[in-house]
Amino acid sequence: MRLSSSTALPSVTLVGGDVADLPTLTSGTIDALAVPVAPAVAGDDHLTPGPGTAQAAARFGIDLAELAERAGLTGAAGEAHVVQLPRAVGSAVHLPWDGLPTRVVLVGIGSASPADLRRAGAALARAGRGLGRVATTVAARGAGSASGEAEAVRAFTEGYLLGAYQPLRVPGTKQKPEPKKTPALVLLGADGSRAGTAVETARVVAELTWLARDLTATPPSTKNPAWLAAQASRRAKTAGLEVEVLGRQRLVAEGFGGLLAVGGGSADGPRLVRVTSACDHMTAARHVVLVGKGVTFDTGGISLKPRESMVTMKTDMAGAAVVLATVLGAARLGVPYRVTALLPLAENHLGGSSYRPGDVLTIHGGRTVEVSNTDAEGRLVLADALDWAAQTLDPDVIIDVATLTGAAKVALGSRLGALFSDDDALADAVLAAGTAAGEPVWRMPLVEDYEQNLDSEIADVRQESSDPRAGAGAVHAALMLRRFAAGVPWAHLDIAGPARSTETRDEVPEGATGYGVRLLLALLSDPAVNL
Repeated sequence: MRLSSSTALPSVTLVGGDVADLPTLTSGTIDALAVPVAPAVAGDDHLTPGPGTAQAAARFGIDLAELAERAGLTGAAGEAHVVQLPRAVGSAVHLPWDGLPTRVVLVGIGSASPADLRRAGAALARAGRGLGRVATTVAARGAGSASGEAEAVRAFTEGYLLGAYQPLRVPGTKQKPEPKKTPALVLLGADGSRAGTAVETARVVAELTWLARDLTATPPSTKNPAWLAAQASRRAKTAGLEVEVLGRQRLVAEGFGGLLAVGGGSADGPRLVRVTSACDHMTAARHVVLVGKGVTFDTGGISLKPRESMVTMKTDMAGAAVVLATVLGAARLGVPYRVTALLPLAENHLGGSSYRPGDVLTIHGGRTVEVSNTDAEGRLVLADALDWAAQTLDPDVIIDVATLTGAAKVALGSRLGALFSDDDALADAVLAAGTAAGEPVWRMPLVEDYEQNLDSEIADVRQESSDPRAGAGAVHAALMLRRFAAGVPWAHLDIAGPARSTETRDEVPEGATGYGVRLLLALLSDPAVNL
């Protein structure tokens, strides 16, 4: 199956100049004008017009504030209301908006913070579907005191492009009509090199988030380890990156016991993919290794999942999709690090060669793990990749990303990732990057007293806690993984909650979300951070 979104990223054009003039609107190529409205300030009962709103009202001859209030808008970020303007009947009738677009979209921008502008962009993307071009002053100069022009342009554009995403369609599907495309975006009153750079950065981040969403949403009938390894290899080579794929023969020879066990029950054998982005302008660049869980489908193995829990398990390789997208983005954005993505890929299936509870597996590097639950497979494939990274790739930092435990989702829900780290500086940097990127995380404790629950009488470590009443499943999983990072500064992101969404909200679609790409690219791109 050809991997393809049902839509392509819409174009974004910058048009500078005084928004009071709005010459672009008379070109006949604009289908709608979107203007910002903010909540009323203290002591005022009326909404606050954003950049260009008052000028647009004068140009159209319409009280836009009154229309917004009549529609019940509050100015909160994420509101979008389309005003359909009538056309004149007869040549003798002239309306104030003759020659101008016949649609005006009133967009709530909240506080005009980056988070609110992302929400506003996503709302506009959905409100404008089916149109050709939409012009807007939302990100024009003076778009709120909470963010500068370039930051406002990036946040709004990123939200718009992320909101434009529509789920992957299997080619040949005819049950539903083709979805309406999101219009091209024209940003009025914003120009210059900084704004242009902001748009390009937003496009890279959005495009690679789309890639992570598409890979995660691909049906398991297509997406086996070989297919995903081929996708990663093709995209890495196209981008000029180093790529290496370890098949079964090398995995056996080099002792990847976790990957081989998890993938042993499937007709499609496991793979380990390494993609490295070199840092040409820094010969002594620090090396950041990203490890992403890549279980292409998870039945639970012999510890079989309930039917309802299995429905979303095509997304259990979201971590691998995220780290692949991140290393591709790191190359395009020119981050000051050498970045390697490791994708341990396996299908956890049932078969005559499936691994069993009670097995003892030898992980890469020689340490042994006592298996108690074949549905806790993610930590086994990650353990192999973490040890290989620590022992052979000379990393300065390791970050792993995984849809690992239901316990993390129980604790934090579907909007926060769980962060574990044994390095305070690294944890602080990840927390800040998540907040800045709109993908927040919450730091969870590595409770040292729980280490004893992982002691085994027959192996170096237990796969899960020896006490089924102990709870803290996400903590025990993180403690188990920490042993394989070999003392390298390490962070673990459990994204079991935010990797999938049951509803469309703000810039996040229903289904696969691509959560983690924005966070990691923000972390790698922040000049104030030294990983």
